[in-house]
Amino acid sequence: MNEKAENGRNKRRLGAEKEEEAAVYLKERGVRIVALNYRNRQGEIDIIGYDGAWLVFVEVKYRRNRACGSSLEAVDVRKQRQICKVADYYRYQQRIPDTQAVRYDVIGIEGAQLTWIKHAFMHQRSRR
Repeated sequence: MNEKAENGRNKRRLGAEKEEEAAVYLKERGVRIVALNYRNRQGEIDIIGYDGAWLVFVEVKYRRNRACGSSLEAVDVRKQRQICKVADYYRYQQRIPDTQAVRYDVIGIEGAQLTWIKHAFMHQRSRR
């Protein structure tokens, strides 16, 4: 296997570890996890759960350090739109009513520091 392919595998493995770390963190704070790495043809959401009455869609971003910018800055408007499209399909697929309170959170992990931003962004309509 070439170095580039090995690097990609290592990044995916590290990403999965950080997503699991975030899920444990959320569970310890009372979030009931209903899906990890939910995928559909629109994209992927790292964690889906319920925080009290809120249906929460969580994006997890990891940075070893700030050399490439903050982990929280990595969730730009384009990424927000994609997450919202995936969330809309999930809600449709699971027959979750429009009256369900929905929240979009981001967990940023930089080194050993984990930051949970509730209500990180509002629902973004996709451009057609």
